[in-house]
Amino acid sequence: MKKLACVLALAGAFVSTEALAWGNDGHRAVGAIADKLIKGSNAGKQVAALLQPGESLESVANWADCVKGNYCGPQTPEMVAYVNANPKASEYHYTDVPFQKDHYHDGDVGTGPDDIVQTLKEAIAVLQGKTDPALNPHGFSKREALLLITHMTGDIHQPLHVGAAYVGADGKFVVPNKHTDIDTVAIFDSRGGNNFLMDDEKVAAMGKQIEGENPKPREGVPRALTKPFHSYWDSTSVDYAMRRIGTRTPEKFAQAVIDSNPGVVKNSGDPVTWPYQWADDALVVSKLAYADVTLGPGNRQVGKKGDVYYNWNIEVPSNYPVPSSAIAKTQLIKGGYHLAALLQAIWPNQ
Repeated sequence: MKKLACVLALAGAFVSTEALAWGNDGHRAVGAIADKLIKGSNAGKQVAALLQPGESLESVANWADCVKGNYCGPQTPEMVAYVNANPKASEYHYTDVPFQKDHYHDGDVGTGPDDIVQTLKEAIAVLQGKTDPALNPHGFSKREALLLITHMTGDIHQPLHVGAAYVGADGKFVVPNKHTDIDTVAIFDSRGGNNFLMDDEKVAAMGKQIEGENPKPREGVPRALTKPFHSYWDSTSVDYAMRRIGTRTPEKFAQAVIDSNPGVVKNSGDPVTWPYQWADDALVVSKLAYADVTLGPGNRQVGKKGDVYYNWNIEVPSNYPVPSSAIAKTQLIKGGYHLAALLQAIWPNQ
């Protein structure tokens, strides 16, 4: 609990006191903040030239998720072409650095050539106009690069998209030293927290600590018995973050944030290095996300392809929605401001 108490101090380090207190709404919020911040700038004009009529960063912020299926609507020819050309696209959204570590390093355990840091580097180089094929191995177009950057700048600020948890045979968190250590015998991968299951009734009860109503289950869809820890951070914490400042839509959240004039730490150096800075920041935050989380016994599972993995029921502190929503709010703000700053660094005012 003492560890979690420091989250508000962390939030204050990045956001001013006026602003103290990623699913669909989280990504749209990041895009909406950036839309407002670049309006009228050269970056805004360049972005508009790459977007289709009626599109905005907010409206395309989930494009990189929507390509995975039909839940956003029918696949467009553009989406089909992207998926066909990028068979490893699902790996672009995250990296799995042990959350106990302080820095992302190329080639270190949990990283990969197609992870979120490398993908963002590539997409940034494309928008910078760098034409060396080695810098764009996936052949992203400028429009695809913009769509990916808009989404993945949100992803990389979600702590579980960077800081990963690995579990030893004794049921405790461990730090693997190399890729081959993660062998489902001595060390197990929690798959970005997706294999950590929370009691959904407890989550709903704890959510009453945040002013406002819990989201109602969709009609005809019963409440799940469990909620993956990753899902909690993707969506539930975002809902709580919006409730904290009395907003219910990404656009209103963005405006309230900007009106509060948050003090967001700026990145430095060549923009192509910024994903490393963002990943290191997410590792700081992931330590808070996992603070005082306790694991129950592992439950062995066998996937459809015969792969073996484990699920663990987890317990979090009874006040977890309070600090986690503060973290989510801060990270969404940083995501939006960093996205805007990146685009303005690529396309500065003339």
